[in-house]
Order: sequence, then structure tokens, then C-alpha cells
Amino acid sequence: MAEAVVSVVLESVRDFAIQEAKFLSGVSHQVEVAQNELQLMQGFLKDADARQGQDERVRIWVAKIRDAAYDLEDVIQTYGLKVDSKKKKRGLKNVIKRFACIFKEGVDVHRIGNEIENVTTRISDLRSSLQKYDIKETRESSGGESSLQLHERLRRSYSHVVERDVVGLESNVEELVMHLVKDENRHQVVSVWGMGGLGKTTLARKVYHHKKVRQHFHSFAWVCVSQRFQVRNVWEGILIELISATKEQKQEIKDMTDDEIAKKLFLVLQKMRCLVILDDIWRINTWNLLEIAFPNGETESTILLTTRNQAVALLPDRNVFLHKLQPLNENESWELLEKKAIPARAEIDLGMYTKKKDLGMKMLQHCKGLPLAIIVLAGVLAKKNSIREWVRVYENVHEYISRGIGHEEEYGGVSQVLALSYDDLPYYLKLCFLYLGHYPEDSEFLVSELTKLWVAEGLISLRQQRHGSRETMEDIARDCLSELVERCLVQVGTSGSTGTIKGCRIHDLVRDMCLLKAKEASFLQMQENTSSVAAEAEQLGKIRRLAIYLDENADRLVSSRDETNGHIRSLLFFGLEEWMPKSEKGLLSPLMDFKVLRVLKVEGLNEVEVELPSEIGNMVHLRFLSVNDSYIKTFPPSLGNLVCLQTLNFGVWSNDMVIPNVIKKMKQLRHLYLPLNYRVKGKQELSTLGHLQTLYNISSKYCDLKDVGRLTNLRKLKISMSSSLQNLEEILKSTGSTLNRIRSLLVFVDNNSCEEQAMQIVSSCRGIYKLKLQGPTAELPKELHNYPNLTKLELARCGLKEDQMGILEKLPNLTTLNLKSQAFKENTKILVFSKEGFPSLQYLFVNGMFGITEWRVEEGAMPRLCRLNITYCSGLTTLPDGLRYLTNLRELTIRGMRRELHRRIEEDGEDFYKIQHVPSLVIGEPSRFEPPPMQ
Repeated sequence: MAEAVVSVVLESVRDFAIQEAKFLSGVSHQVEVAQNELQLMQGFLKDADARQGQDERVRIWVAKIRDAAYDLEDVIQTYGLKVDSKKKKRGLKNVIKRFACIFKEGVDVHRIGNEIENVTTRISDLRSSLQKYDIKETRESSGGESSLQLHERLRRSYSHVVERDVVGLESNVEELVMHLVKDENRHQVVSVWGMGGLGKTTLARKVYHHKKVRQHFHSFAWVCVSQRFQVRNVWEGILIELISATKEQKQEIKDMTDDEIAKKLFLVLQKMRCLVILDDIWRINTWNLLEIAFPNGETESTILLTTRNQAVALLPDRNVFLHKLQPLNENESWELLEKKAIPARAEIDLGMYTKKKDLGMKMLQHCKGLPLAIIVLAGVLAKKNSIREWVRVYENVHEYISRGIGHEEEYGGVSQVLALSYDDLPYYLKLCFLYLGHYPEDSEFLVSELTKLWVAEGLISLRQQRHGSRETMEDIARDCLSELVERCLVQVGTSGSTGTIKGCRIHDLVRDMCLLKAKEASFLQMQENTSSVAAEAEQLGKIRRLAIYLDENADRLVSSRDETNGHIRSLLFFGLEEWMPKSEKGLLSPLMDFKVLRVLKVEGLNEVEVELPSEIGNMVHLRFLSVNDSYIKTFPPSLGNLVCLQTLNFGVWSNDMVIPNVIKKMKQLRHLYLPLNYRVKGKQELSTLGHLQTLYNISSKYCDLKDVGRLTNLRKLKISMSSSLQNLEEILKSTGSTLNRIRSLLVFVDNNSCEEQAMQIVSSCRGIYKLKLQGPTAELPKELHNYPNLTKLELARCGLKEDQMGILEKLPNLTTLNLKSQAFKENTKILVFSKEGFPSLQYLFVNGMFGITEWRVEEGAMPRLCRLNITYCSGLTTLPDGLRYLTNLRELTIRGMRRELHRRIEEDGEDFYKIQHVPSLVIGEPSRFEPPPMQ
């Protein structure tokens, strides 16, 4: 871990010294000497990291060098930024002030020089003590491969999705399905019991989507309970899923008392035939709190729960079928390892295969049949081609066992395998992996946010860029995430229409190991209700990052102890959406005391309207600032002082916010999200933001489109057309090459007069992959079908003419189409998907198309469609007959439709034949609001 920190700090200091050389002139010699000392230290750190578990003195030594490296970076960058801000001031008054401050500034140079020398002396003394601890120098690089080889591997698409290669669960699935769908001697509760990592959730998911189960039950809900659960949230989640709640119903549920929600859920489960999955219940007390909402008598509903606790699985007061999930046997374990670690078996000779199998079988003894352990071990072995490398892994497995890293008897040898996978990571991936510990248990985190945070924290470097490529740091960050997926430390959650990973998660066992490693390295501290909690490990050194989880018991954002932590670099809050502060006065002020903060995420603070203090402008180290989805009153002009800012997410709730013209000063901005509603005095200048990749909620009323055209790195644009633009054609001609680089375009048309200009902008962005149009758009650009990359299209309130379907169905590469309310004109009654139309479409969402009374799908249309969602189209009384031709359709969701339509698609209904071939049918409740009968 010291190797990772020192390497990242060295790159950071080196880059800063090059970019800001003129501001470090007074201390340049001291900076150079400090860099040399760190560089001399680097060769010993790999050995020091490896020996921490064997020698407590080495662990303390590693913590000291880690702190010294961080302190060096803080003092150098703080001084450089102070000098930078002073030299940027202009005007007579400032000149006078500059003369008055010459002596003081000279003292600062002397003081900062001494501080750097003091840190350098600490590093030098630590290097001198290496011999005492018998720490050896090694020239081997962490990754063991060249930069070119590394990036060739990073760019290769990963070869597995964790749940695709399921082994040893077939008989388990069949047994559980049989117990769930039988009518006689049925069980109220089906429990899946087993230790962590056995595949309980995977098994539950297989059962949940099984065709027989889907046909037997009428309604479904899945809730992951986890250790940090709240009873009300669990009940709400189940109820909302079971009744397929509308927006209005969700609000009604939120307004209910706890008793009312429990009673409502009880009645739904008693009346309907429901299947509820309660995934990952840890304690019997959790069940005792939840069960009052679950009927314990005459009901056709079933609860399926997964747990590690036998007391929970048995539930003495319920009619329970207990299914104990067993570890994989020897043959099954090898089958799974082989699938993951030797995917190209045909390409290796029999002798090498035999040797690998022999080694693999020996290593599998330490996995004890645990699928997660086998998958993680396979993630390590998949990167090792030679027998020598497999032998080295085998030897390391034994070494980890001798260290006794497993801290809990429950996991046995699994902890060693998980730790082995972590230690096998190259240094730059170790820090990226530990960062995942911020996120709550069982949560799915957005890749787009995670990559921005990694970049802001300095965990990603352009030195990882392939020679000659134009990759951004965000591209490199995604490559790092892909490698963590390849190594099975990260699981893929949601994927985009182009195959990119949108959401990820980590298994709770992997997260346990992540938190343990993070605490050992003083990388991260978790806090709940502003009191410290973390993995069981003694913490050495200063804490640099805080993840704070708030609930209703918290009275403020940070405790008084935290307010003095001047070395904190990262502050991320979770749970703010449900937190009600006792007072809004000065709520954010304590955060201003974190002087070297690089990352501040305070999202979802929307229960009260708060003030963002002007002191925010003093936090000059900030790279990432997000107050998204919060009620913020003002945009302080002092934000213009944040010259290092890379991401500013100011997507706040505000009625009439005035944004001063200071964003132009933030020349390092890469991602800018503005409020939906705001005003600007004059025009918002943006042409200085040459690094900008994302620009959301820019308004044509307050922005000069010429400025947007100068942003040559822009890839995502969301523009609101609220007023006409002058000389648009000339502007588009001069900025065409820039606009053609945009990959994601979202256009909101606020009034009819801007419709034509909006389409002109769309016509200038021919490289887009994603297009979202909202507002009056009677006609689409005729050349749209020639856009080579367009794969995702969303239309809402456009009022398209009927003939525009002819343009849509000719889009050759369109994989996702989302038709929302009033996508077509109100008088459009018939929707026709004609033969050979939409040749590449895989996902179709039709929502809120109230005026459509007839929908035709001709044979040969949408041949690749695999997922179809039809919701709240109250004019339809029957589904298209042509759905039976969609042989690739795997998932069909229908919610909020007319009762007549719902009756027709029941198993014995006259239209069931149209959809009976679909493996997964999700049929929600019909609409409560029936339209008047047709005249």
C-alpha cells in the first residue's frame, strides 16, 4: 500500500511541479530534493508492503512513510495554489497590496521551505532505518508487465459475467421451484441458508426469474435487506414493487405511518399471490421487526429469504421449508475454475493443461467449494499464462494461510484468496479498489460518478495512457474498472445499450476485505451518525478520507472531532435523501474547515433549503464538488476561486437562482452540471473551459453557442432551447467539427419558435450515440438514418407527425428506443411497426402513450427485440398480434394498462397466445383510472 501511495504522490508532485513551476520558484530546490528522496525509497516499498503482516515494526514504518508522502503533497500544493491566486490579482489596489505583502510572502517562502525540508528529513530518516528492518530493494514492477502490454490487456473486453457460468445450482433451482409452485402442503416461507459466498443470491435470482415461478405468482418484489436496514424502507420497497406503484401511489405510501404501511402490505400479500424475496437477512431480530407485515395464516403468497444465520432460516413460528445450500464438490469446483481461468483450453497442449489442473486442484482445497472464492482465484489465474506463474500463485496461497489473515472462522480459507486477489493488483488498481469501500453495503454505484472521483483523487494518471492515443483520464479510469471486473473483484450491474458498464457492485465478502485493507492503510474511515465504525483492524496514521452515513438520529453533518481533521481529502455523505436536519442554519459551515479537501459530495439534501457558504471559495484544493438534488439558495461568486475544480455538479433545486459569470475562471473543469432553472446577468462565458467534456443544462438564452463550439473536448451536451439564436447557421458552420465529436445530446425545446433551430443543432451532431428530445418536435432531421453511431433514442412530448415513424424504423444501429408521453401528436391513434423496421432494436419502452388505441407489429419487425416494457398506455385494449413473431423476446413488462387488456393476457385469456413464448413475464396492477368509452 505504501508503494501505491508513494507512486501516486510522486506522479502528482511531479505533474504539479511541471505545470506550476513559476509558482514554486522560491522552493523549487526543496521540492526537487524531496522528490529524489521519495524516488530512492520507491524500490524498497514492495518488499515492505509484503512484510507488514509478519512484522509489526514494518507496519508502523509503512504507515509513517505513507503519512510523510501525503504531507509532502499537501504542503507543496497548498503553497503553489496560494502563490497562484495572489499573482492572478490585478489593479492598482492589488499592486499596493502586493508591495505591502512582499515581506510576509518572503516569510511564507522561508516557512514553506522549512516545512518541505522537515518532511524530507522524515523520509530520509525512514530510508536510513531500512537496514534495521531487513527491508530489501526490488526492481520488479507491480504489474510485472510493460506499459504497452498492460494497456493491450486493459482494452480487451472481459470474458465473463459472473452469473453466466453458473455451476452446481441446477438441482437446487429445480427443488426450490417445485416447493414454490405446488398448491398442496405449501410453505409460507422458503429459506435458503448457507455461508457467505456460496451463491445464495445467485440461486434466488435464478428461481425468481424461472418461467414456472413467473407463471405461478401474480406479483413480485425483491428487497436486499443487508445489515444496515430500516424496517420502513423495506416495507415501502416491497409494497411499491408488488402494486407497481404510480408516482401518486408512491407519494401516498411515503405519507403513510409505519402502521398503515404494514397493514396495507399485509392485505396485499393476503389478497394476491405474491413472491417476495428477502435477500441477505443477518439476524433473527431483523425478521422479528419485519414479520408483522407478512400474513401468518391463509395466504397464497410466499416469502423466500436468503441468510447466513440458521436461526433466521428456521423461523420456529412459521411453516418453513429449509434449503441448505452446499459448497461445490471437487468436480464442480474444477469445472467452475476451468471456465473462468482457462477459457481457451483448446489452445494449450495436454501436458500444460494437466499441470495446471494439478495445481488448480491443490489450490481449490483452500476455497472449500465456495463459488466466490473460486471465481476470485480464477480472476488471478486468468492473468497467468505460464506454469511458473501458476506455481507462484500456489505458493502465495500457502503463504497467506501461514499469515493467518482470516479474521473470522466463518470464512475459513476464503479470506486468504480474497486478500491474494487484492495483493496481486498493480499499485494503481489497489487504490482504486479501496475507494469502493465508500459505498454502502449491497448498493450499486454509478460508473460515471466513480471514474470522476478516481480522477479527482489523483488515482488516475495520463502515464497509464497508451502511446499515441487520445484517451482521457476518464477513459483510463474505465479501463481500470474493467480490469477489476476481469479480476472478479467487481460485479457488473447495469449495462448500457452500447455494452458499456453503467453500474457496478461488490460482493459483501469482497467489501469486508476492502474495508479491512482500507483501514489497515488508513485509506478510509466509515462513520455512522458521526461516530466512528470500520473494519476490525488497528488503524495507523492519519485518516485521509471519510464516508459518513446519516440517519434520523444524526443532529449534524460532522462531529466536532471531525471539524479539526485538517488533513481530510475526501468527504462523501450517504443517506441525506432521508435525513431531516434539526436546523438549516449554518448546516454546511462546518465543512469549510476541511482545508485540503479534494472531494466533497453532499447530495440529496432536499428536506430543507440551505445556504452554501461563501467560504467555499477558500477550499482551493477541491477537484470534485457535488450538491446535486439539494435545495441550495445561491451560487456563491467565490466558487470562481476553485481553480482546480474538475467536476461541478450544481444540479440543485432552485426557483430563481442567479449564476454569476465566474465559471469561466474554473479552467480545469471537465464536467459541469447546472441547475434546471437559473438566470444569468448577461451571457455565461464558457470558451475558457478547454477541458470540458460534459455540459448539462446550458440555456440558449444565457449562452453563446460560439463558446460551446470552442469546447473541442465536449462529449456530452444537454441544452435548453428557450430562445432563438442569432446567426445560427453561420455558427454551426464554424463549429461543425466540434459538434460532430459530441456523443450524447439532450435537447429540451421550451417553445415552438425554437423547434427548427433545435433540429439544426441535432443535424450538426452526426457522431452521437445517444439522443434525447423533449418538447415540440413535429419533424426529425431527414438525414437521421445516416447517423452511423446512433444506438439510443428517447422522445418525450415531441408531438411527432405519424409519418416520422418511417424515419425511426430505418435507423440501422438503433438498439434502444424510449417513447414517452406525447411522443407523437395527440390525434395519433395507430402505432405501426412495419415489416423489416427497426432491424437492430433490442430494447423498446412505450410509456404514457395515452392517445394510442391500436398498435400493430408486422411479421419481420424488430427481429432482435429481447426486452419490451409497455406501461400506462390506457388507450390500448389489446396487445399487438405480431408480438408472437418476436422469437427473441426474453422479457415483457406490462403495468398500468386497462383492466380489459390485463384480463385478455391472463393464462386462460384470449390473448395469452401472443406472449406465452416469453420466458419472463412481469405483469403489474392495471390502471386505476380507466379512460371514458370510445364514442
